[in-house]
Amino acid sequence: MDQTDVDEVRVLLVEDDAALAQMYRVKLERDGYTVQVAGDGEEALSVLNGSLPDLIFLDVRLPRMDGLTFLELVRQSTRTKNIPVVIVSNYSEEELVSRGIQLGALEYLIKSQTTPGQLSQGVPDWTRPYVYPSEEAPEEVRN
Repeated sequence: MDQTDVDEVRVLLVEDDAALAQMYRVKLERDGYTVQVAGDGEEALSVLNGSLPDLIFLDVRLPRMDGLTFLELVRQSTRTKNIPVVIVSNYSEEELVSRGIQLGALEYLIKSQTTPGQLSQGVPDWTRPYVYPSEEAPEEVRN
């Protein structure tokens, strides 16, 4: 397929560190993705009331509503439950990682070990059609 396929990928970046959000956003946009930034979980929920992103990059420790609470709410809604989410956090405690994966995050990445380029390179894999294990696959999904 041509480059326009990449242009159609919409990413929601939920990150309260403005400098870090800008760094990730610039790289993703340079690689052709459309990026919207939300500074906390409540703002991110508001964004989801509009058009849905193809992928969410989610920090865990956020003001007003933390990332795991946001992820739990995303998974409870039939409208948003199948949006792929990748957690990108400074916190690597086993309890946080385990909870994030249990809530359906595709991966739990540690910021200090993840470059903006690595995030951008992962987008094609993370945005493949995916149905979370707790559901039956819809009939229209084929191999």
